Amino acid sequence: MITPALPPSPGPCGRSGTGADDESITAWALAARGGDADAVDHFVRALHRDVRHYVTFLGADPQSADDLTQDTFLRALGSLHRFEGRSSARTWLLSIARRAVIDSIRHSSSRPRLSATDDWEAAAERTQPRGLPGFDDGIALAELLETLPDDRREAFVLTQLLGLPYAEAAHVSHCPVGTVRSRVARARTSLIEWLNDAEDVAPVAAAA
Repeated sequence: MITPALPPSPGPCGRSGTGADDESITAWALAARGGDADAVDHFVRALHRDVRHYVTFLGADPQSADDLTQDTFLRALGSLHRFEGRSSARTWLLSIARRAVIDSIRHSSSRPRLSATDDWEAAAERTQPRGLPGFDDGIALAELLETLPDDRREAFVLTQLLGLPYAEAAHVSHCPVGTVRSRVARARTSLIEWLNDAEDVAPVAAAA
């Protein structure tokens, strides 16, 4: 059997932290399914950052985000034999990450939530959204996202931070495309209102 040529190894920067596009990532996933060790490495490195950001912004505390990321990839690698490339590998993997977060919440619902501001701020600095005013004023992205309901936060993170098309975000979230669009629009409105309120308060605090 002739192994198809794979895309070049991902670089150090770009979308998902690697510069790899969805077609390349999906090709690596399909090759990894066939036992290609190099493809497994490329696949994991291409999506590691996206998965960690996603589980973090879904509400995982920083201490558990790494564990959930690892759990996601362990689940994915154990299920690669069932991946047929009908959706992008990115969408498929984020769906697994979502289930990992849900399972974690179910198993630790009585555990108090932790926070680590430094970690959140670092994540915010690496994933600034485009088109929203005020983020350069030192307002932490994570603090803004915490004001949103869970479903709107997830839709915003998937489409605006991770760059998934609305159709793929709908697939990950198990809801219609129109619902994702509505959630993103409402999230944007809420975030802009929050920013406007913060900007109104700031001059008063400075004067005091």
